[in-house]
Amino acid sequence: MQKIRTFLWFDDQAEDAVNFYTSLFKNSKILEVNRYSEAGPGPAGQVMVINFELEGREFTALNGGPHFKFNEAISLVVNCENQAEVDHFWENLIADGGQESMCGWLKDKFGLSWQIVPAALGGLIGGPDPAGAQRATQAMLQMHKLDIAALERAYEGR
Repeated sequence: MQKIRTFLWFDDQAEDAVNFYTSLFKNSKILEVNRYSEAGPGPAGQVMVINFELEGREFTALNGGPHFKFNEAISLVVNCENQAEVDHFWENLIADGGQESMCGWLKDKFGLSWQIVPAALGGLIGGPDPAGAQRATQAMLQMHKLDIAALERAYEGR
């Protein structure tokens, strides 16, 4: 059991969200599902809490009602090895009502914020060439989905 787990509050879409997230990440699974009984407070049979794992990290999702909403103060960061991974997660997470934001940030259709980040980003915006790092940073600030080749070109000054 993971000692610290991220807890996600949904109105009533916890099961849909978990099924969606576990379909996107290869090393993912649902660990446990607890449903509301006739005693409530949610509709009998609806998921109350669902524990799941994404890439070895445990999460809990709750159907808690409309009392709390996600905001950008918390986001999940996906470190991507290449542009194909960036594209995969970006396109799937903004599908069906998600929203693009700046610098690799987005909100999925459930309102949860994500950062889709190529592993190469740190070496480009914090690289040993200060002018190159500044160019890469300026290029990143103009992007929604991060484009590794464009960031590399900016770093190299081409």
